[in-house]
Amino acid sequence: MANQTITLTNNATGESFEFPLRSGSIGPASADITSLYKEAGIFTYDPGFMSTASCHSAITYIDGEQGTLLYRGYPIEQLATKASFLEVAYLLLNGELPNEPELVSFEKLITRHTMLNENLKNFLDGFHYDAHPMAILIGVVGSLSAFYHDSLSVNDARHREISAHRLIAKLPTIAAAAFKHNVGEPIMYPRNDLRYCANFLHMMFATPCEDYKPTLIAEKAMNLLFILHADHEQNASTSTVRLAGSSGANPFACIAAGIASLWGPAHGGANEAVLDMLHEIGDVKNVQYFMEKAKDKDDPFRLMGFGHRVYKNYDPRAKIIREVCHQVLEELADTNNPLFELAMKLEEIALSDDYFVERKLYPNVDFYSGIIYQALGIPRNMFTVMFAVARTVGWVSHWLEMMSDPNNRIGRPRQIYHGPTQRDYLPISKR
Repeated sequence: MANQTITLTNNATGESFEFPLRSGSIGPASADITSLYKEAGIFTYDPGFMSTASCHSAITYIDGEQGTLLYRGYPIEQLATKASFLEVAYLLLNGELPNEPELVSFEKLITRHTMLNENLKNFLDGFHYDAHPMAILIGVVGSLSAFYHDSLSVNDARHREISAHRLIAKLPTIAAAAFKHNVGEPIMYPRNDLRYCANFLHMMFATPCEDYKPTLIAEKAMNLLFILHADHEQNASTSTVRLAGSSGANPFACIAAGIASLWGPAHGGANEAVLDMLHEIGDVKNVQYFMEKAKDKDDPFRLMGFGHRVYKNYDPRAKIIREVCHQVLEELADTNNPLFELAMKLEEIALSDDYFVERKLYPNVDFYSGIIYQALGIPRNMFTVMFAVARTVGWVSHWLEMMSDPNNRIGRPRQIYHGPTQRDYLPISKR
């Protein structure tokens, strides 16, 4: 849309203002209103940034109407069924899929960074025994800048790269350590002979007195879930990472901020909320009753795991994960899981009920991921932690992209002020 513009007219004054249209390689154009306040003396109001493009990015593209998700141009359906998680991580970081030597080198690099500074054990010991793993994750990731401060210059491209690799490598180790602290078991060290997802499962479930060898289906499921959760464009946590990073904060602080945002039940906590909902429904015979409650706008009950802020069609990730969910439950001898039966009944009704179909409230990725995690033996308070491990790749990719942008500037949203107008201070005796 070179040289194309859009004209905004203030009907109160009759004044018109012309602004350029910016377009990417795919997707809708955006009106560049950078100079709006300077020219017209007004701001735009867009709660939740529903119609605001906050940046240029070449990492992930979503078409919510068509149910399309692309990582660097590659459909999620292809990557989820054909690639490894570290292959996708390399793609998100570098823009292209690695060839064989590049992938081998990258895998070795990440593997060699999985160890934690031994003094971090003392930091972990400071958390209460029943602290939520997400609270531990936020604290430990934020503290990494105190342990790895040799490469913290955000203006040095090599320093940024080292920090990105450290974060991708160490998040599984920290997550597993948070789990072990929570259950009172010794922390397990990473093993350099295991692949990324298998190594994570090893650190989660092995003990010093008994090894743990994940099944192929367990490793496959973890690999798939990590790929599906690796990035999702400018969501709440990614935008948080970008906003924190725009001030020049160190990468560990930025990712800790992203983890904090992800913890919210409307974002990364959604799959945990799905399990809570299924437990509340309790039995297949109760499904219809709760579906009616969900339709009642005056009833506080809400169906979790249905619909999506961006997708106005079926979540493409949900299609893939549903198939693997069946495989996991079948191969892990959990086909009689009542929660899975309940979930399938909910899906069946939601996909055929006019109320949900008309509103396009289709099952999303959170609807199935929690059931898979439970089948793998991962407790509910670790679900969002799993999400954070996967999403770290997306977060650091966006952080790297932003920090290399010469036009990067500190984020500073505006507001519509509704408070008191200027008034004078009164002595306390006159109030």
